[in-house]
Amino acid sequence: MPSENTALTKTTTHDALASQDAKKLATALRESQDTTVFVNGTSVRLPAQATSAVLDLLRRLAQGESVTISTSEKWLNTSQAAQLAGVSNTYMRNLTDDGTIPVRYRGSHRRIRPQDVQQWLAERSASQGGTEPEGSSENYDLTDQ
Repeated sequence: MPSENTALTKTTTHDALASQDAKKLATALRESQDTTVFVNGTSVRLPAQATSAVLDLLRRLAQGESVTISTSEKWLNTSQAAQLAGVSNTYMRNLTDDGTIPVRYRGSHRRIRPQDVQQWLAERSASQGGTEPEGSSENYDLTDQ
């Protein structure tokens, strides 16, 4: 199961099922509406979000396809991270350069996780007796990124 991790994704690839296994799985999927799985001998009924994803994966494997699963994470550029933190772009670059806030590079471009900015803000607030930098309590909408 080869995997690849980049600054923005985590990926694993799974080979196609053997023909006989794929046929058995395809038959089981056609005959059942139940999406209960067994994990370490314990049955777990999957919630709707997981059911959809798992059934899609199983159908593809049953069709003899190899499958790649990928997770994308929300990342901010330096300007977005600075806006979230209520600091200047230069100060945010300095925080990433000195390792105060973790950063990944996509080529030469910095990418910063929103939760790392929030953690830095919380630590900074705690060390300053509970005061936040101006603008840091604003909500930041990541849906347009």
